Amino acid sequence: MAHGPCDCAGALAMRPKPPLALPGMRIGLLGGSFNPAHRGHRQISLAAVERLGLDRVWWVVTPGNPLKSNGDLASLEERARLARHVAGHPQIVVTDFEAALPSRFTADTIAFLVRRLPAVCFVWIMGGDNLAQFHRWREWRRIVALMPIAVVDRPGMRHKALASPAARSFSRARIPERRARALATMKPPAWTYLTIRLTTASSTAIRKSRKPVR
Repeated sequence: MAHGPCDCAGALAMRPKPPLALPGMRIGLLGGSFNPAHRGHRQISLAAVERLGLDRVWWVVTPGNPLKSNGDLASLEERARLARHVAGHPQIVVTDFEAALPSRFTADTIAFLVRRLPAVCFVWIMGGDNLAQFHRWREWRRIVALMPIAVVDRPGMRHKALASPAARSFSRARIPERRARALATMKPPAWTYLTIRLTTASSTAIRKSRKPVR
């Protein structure tokens, strides 16, 4: 079917537009709903910048998490706006380009970035709580094969995360913390578990605290 001028303009406007990234840059990707963003996200990001030798960390604000109920999800615009306020650092870049992709699954987002920016050294960043249930993610093995992964410790999750099906399946691809700065340039599969100063901040707790008491 032929498209008129308005259709073409709309399609052009919806093309995914990731932030600027130059060849050779080391960029960490922290994906999530950020509903809302909080100091824990910022702490994890700055720790990753230091420990992994990153140039930037992109907060990839997703339209919605396929594994979670999105009933209390604030609008994408509101979540991105608050995330920029919380980030408050030149090395943290908030982006919602994922909304323009045909799929919101992490594997597809990562595949898109690897194709779009092949000269950039990306690292996927996630918390230990996510590693614990990573095997439930769609095409999780594909994610491991596409990009190095840095897992950041979360309160009470270290044992469960490292005993998870995903951690056991790729145990041979794990590198020690002392080599973390080399992770971004490693060929996947490659991952490490980072120990940092822990924070109990969570988006779920913040949302609950905002609900009126009945």
